Amino acid sequence: MSIDESGETGVPRGEYLLETLDERVVGQVIRPGDAGYDEARSVWNGLIDRRPAAIVRCTGTADIVACVDTAREQDLPISIRGGGHNVAGTAVCDDGVVVDCSEMRGVWVDADARRVRVQAGATIGDVDRETQVFGLAVPLGVVSATGVTGLTLGGGFGHLSRSFGLSCDALRSVDIVTAAGDSITASAEEHSDLFWALRGGGGNFGVVTSFEYEAYPVGPEVMACFVVHPADDVPDLLRQYRAFCEDAPDEVGLLAFTMWVPDDDLFPEHARDKPGVGFLGTYIGPVDEGEKAFEPARSFATPLVDFSGVMPFAELQRMLDEDYPDGRRYYWKSLYLSELSDDAIDRIATAAREAPSKLSTVDVWQLGGAIARVDDDETAIDWREMPHMLGIEANWEDPAADEANVAWARTLWSDMKQYSPGGLYVNFPGFGEEGEELVRAVYGDNYERLAEVKARYDPENLFQSNQNITPAA
Repeated sequence: MSIDESGETGVPRGEYLLETLDERVVGQVIRPGDAGYDEARSVWNGLIDRRPAAIVRCTGTADIVACVDTAREQDLPISIRGGGHNVAGTAVCDDGVVVDCSEMRGVWVDADARRVRVQAGATIGDVDRETQVFGLAVPLGVVSATGVTGLTLGGGFGHLSRSFGLSCDALRSVDIVTAAGDSITASAEEHSDLFWALRGGGGNFGVVTSFEYEAYPVGPEVMACFVVHPADDVPDLLRQYRAFCEDAPDEVGLLAFTMWVPDDDLFPEHARDKPGVGFLGTYIGPVDEGEKAFEPARSFATPLVDFSGVMPFAELQRMLDEDYPDGRRYYWKSLYLSELSDDAIDRIATAAREAPSKLSTVDVWQLGGAIARVDDDETAIDWREMPHMLGIEANWEDPAADEANVAWARTLWSDMKQYSPGGLYVNFPGFGEEGEELVRAVYGDNYERLAEVKARYDPENLFQSNQNITPAA
């Protein structure tokens, strides 16, 4: 039923929805036609253009319950916005209710217990700001503007993953509003089936209001590696990277990525606006040990620049922010690699040269360490034993180039599947073109168990603005 049809009261359905929300919520209800509507429906990815029936800036759990009840009663689509950073744009839906938690950004640190309570609208930067006061950190992502909710529910890879595990591995409890409008806590002791599913199962099971994480001693300063090489021999650089990863201790996390060297005074003039290869990582431990650990990575070849050194952890977390501004157009895919073979490396190098946008990158994530020490059935995340993840980032500015950039990413992804045993990172899914086939690939052997949990907590599949899991019959 569309929002233009009439409700049982005879009031047009769109008006009835808005009147109901006005009566039930304290937060701002933003309507089509309101002065701030276009800004409120915009998300980080400029490729997303959806028109919700209402956007509710929630002030707390009561507003969230009211939104869920209203959407369920009126059989309307519902989407959940935390940071609005999901590349597939799942934070907004057409003709439905957006539960906007972006103003719920509280972070509370219990330094003695090393526990952190984080509201659903908080960003990585919000968490780092509070935890670093105490020399602590939660393993989150690599861009500080990213919302913690989508990141964590999808697993969450970042600089600390090899040392402490994924973002979802640090969870100790989750407060959530279910499809029935119930506010409950899921943990190892309460609703343990739901707690299992929330650690990697995405936004399929309800609206999270807050997370409780375990924090770990990090910083305030860390040894960071950031080296950029000319792309004279990309295969050789990636082979050296492969060898480095095979022997690296868990304290090391290193990301390799193809790039175009920016037209910036930080780089030699002769290298600007030409292909390059970057290596970015951190060492979690004494900085002198980190300097020694990164010596091989800093000498794969003669670098154009070497920005490596000791820096505040929070600064490392912000290092990539300016590369991912709001409003740019993004289309990302991913898959796991059982090995970084010579053939796979050659194909990566070729594809990087053929990218239609100089803003695009092909990323090779170093996995292993603490990620792999959690069994596949301990959380919803499968494929933990994989040594690498390939991230394909099509990033561009011109709407006229949409088709070419999306096609480039899809072609490379299809080509690289021959080197993958299966799986992909749910936060880098494309737009879910493959439907249930893609979602089953994400979760592997855990899919059927997730479908059973979905049937218990969301049997009517109210929460569909995600990489959707169909409730078990």
